[in-house]
Amino acid sequence: MKSFIVERYAKTGAVRAAERPDPEINADEVLVHVEAAGVNPLDSKIAAGEFKLILPYRPPFVLGHDLAGVVARVGPAVTQFAPGDTVYARPGDFRVGTFAELISVREKDLALKPTTISYEQAASLPLVALTAWQALVEKGRISPGQKVFIHAGSGGVGTIAIQLAKHLGASVATTTSTANVEWVRDLGADIVIDYTVEDFEKVLSGYDLVLDSLGPESLLKSLNILKPGGIAIGIGGPPDPSFAKDIGANPVVKLATRILSRKVRKAARRLGVRYSFLFMTANGDQLREIAKLVDAKAIRPVVDRVFPFDKTLDALDYVDTGRVKGKVVLSMG
Repeated sequence: MKSFIVERYAKTGAVRAAERPDPEINADEVLVHVEAAGVNPLDSKIAAGEFKLILPYRPPFVLGHDLAGVVARVGPAVTQFAPGDTVYARPGDFRVGTFAELISVREKDLALKPTTISYEQAASLPLVALTAWQALVEKGRISPGQKVFIHAGSGGVGTIAIQLAKHLGASVATTTSTANVEWVRDLGADIVIDYTVEDFEKVLSGYDLVLDSLGPESLLKSLNILKPGGIAIGIGGPPDPSFAKDIGANPVVKLATRILSRKVRKAARRLGVRYSFLFMTANGDQLREIAKLVDAKAIRPVVDRVFPFDKTLDALDYVDTGRVKGKVVLSMG
């Protein structure tokens, strides 16, 4: 089958086109013919080796974390899917590889595709929608009337998190550049801060939750706008000891997470707030709930550009510019 693989970890030139054998499936797995695949900043970071300590993939391996497609075959223990079903998924860690014509996915990581959207739109959702769900519903337990601040509202996670937070009944503030202010407001944000002219830390206060995708510097500032007992959830790092414990990390990784997150954890304690690192996990049950929201028009996918599969390297380069509104998608069509 045609695929794009990480041949070796490198900042540039790590990914290339390659022919690979068709995947085999185990008893609890589903073979999916990929119709479209989402492209994420995570893909380039993994190819560059930035996650080797947490996710030690052994090159060569197929890249890609989002898919929408059609079930080709199912294992004998699979009960929820049959050949011909249209599905979408974010395969579990160490089982990624959506930049390919075929992929085997565990049944528990897979869900039926929302019926009202295209394959390309569906492929844009799994990683970012699961991230938003696990931050706002699982960790944050957002309820009506609460205040949520979402960094980078025009990004992949931001566009979905704004819509999900509004669906949950929260008041939502976000940041974006001047050109995207009205566009992000149309997604449902109540307060939109143009980061080129305003400092969110001087404008906002009393928030229940911050979803930070930018990293340690913005995270430290974000702690100051939380009310006592509020929580900052970081998806751009730093990883914390709770995360290391959850993944069963070795002693070296545990020590590294403790050191990397010490400053933000200390600042959070001083302010009477909490910090939690989120590394999204695959979950077919949550994708089923997200599909219901999509079909009910509570969440709409946001696709910036669709690239043909043979232009995967161009798609990765475009994502790396940091100027994407929503998501970039590969189409196998």
